[in-house]
Amino acid sequence: MGLHLSSLGLGTYLGAEDAATDAGYEAAVGIALARGVNVFDSAINYRGQKSERAIGRALAAALADGRARRDEVFVSTKGGFLPHDADDPRPARRYVAEMFVATGLARPEEVAAGCHCMAPAYLKDQVSRSRANLGLETIDLYYLHNVETQLGAVDRSAFRPRLRDAVVALEEEVAAGRVAAWGLATWEGLRVPREHPEHLALEEVLEIAREVAGDAHHFRAVQLPSSYAMAQALVYRSQQTAGTRRSALDAAAEIGLAAFGSASIMQGRLASVDFPEEVAEAFPGASTSAEQALQFARSVPGMTTALVGASSPEHAEEDFGLSSIPPADPARLMGLFV
Repeated sequence: MGLHLSSLGLGTYLGAEDAATDAGYEAAVGIALARGVNVFDSAINYRGQKSERAIGRALAAALADGRARRDEVFVSTKGGFLPHDADDPRPARRYVAEMFVATGLARPEEVAAGCHCMAPAYLKDQVSRSRANLGLETIDLYYLHNVETQLGAVDRSAFRPRLRDAVVALEEEVAAGRVAAWGLATWEGLRVPREHPEHLALEEVLEIAREVAGDAHHFRAVQLPSSYAMAQALVYRSQQTAGTRRSALDAAAEIGLAAFGSASIMQGRLASVDFPEEVAEAFPGASTSAEQALQFARSVPGMTTALVGASSPEHAEEDFGLSSIPPADPARLMGLFV
């Protein structure tokens, strides 16, 4: 029997690169665990690698004192963007140039938009750094981060082999036990129409995964924005699977992928919105705007876990306090769009 993932998870994108924000995230991990929340998401470029390190310290403490077991928590992170290191004294540009470009891990011709690389050697380096930051032998889910960034630099005939090489590298990391599964974390790519220059087709990614590893591939999940204010993943038919146009969430479910929602409360902006009366009626038990926005995000059909950033104990208490009530009736949620 597999691990049950909580419908809410902690995201760690926002915040200053300072010790106070670290402490806030570490406290949030503890509060999340106490509320039954077991999904923790980061990326190596978040806060100059400090978000991964904060999660690592907090989980190490929780594992040491028995508040959690390793097989009860699910940790995801991402690689693709060239990260600096906020704990390194070198300026960010110099750090990137010396650590990645000069070493040949990210050759200039492999870097898109001056900030993104998914070359195999680079990805393997990033997996290694993330494992060290998180203090984990195995990362539960490793995302290719915003691969649509590459489409601003190369055409699709060049993009596909780049993506295939990245998939080969990640399947090798799985075989070595350093990663358990991989996925795509996107912003625009899965939600925009097929005609859009940054469109990503889930069927094509699945096809590449099968080319590389057959049916034993480890392509397991997608992450994409999903909220009351950004509902394209739920309602817009941006994907085609089995000859049918579907929303990104429907398509993910059709091909057996877990879905993780980002920007659930729009970096806090939905926490101060005065929602229409029908929203409050659809989400009984969610009393504040933040709770109503989160209840929408976690209740969306096809959503595995809605991620929310909480870098202070106060926000963590409010956000993860929602775990005491079940997700809303999907039919009532969908009724908001009629």
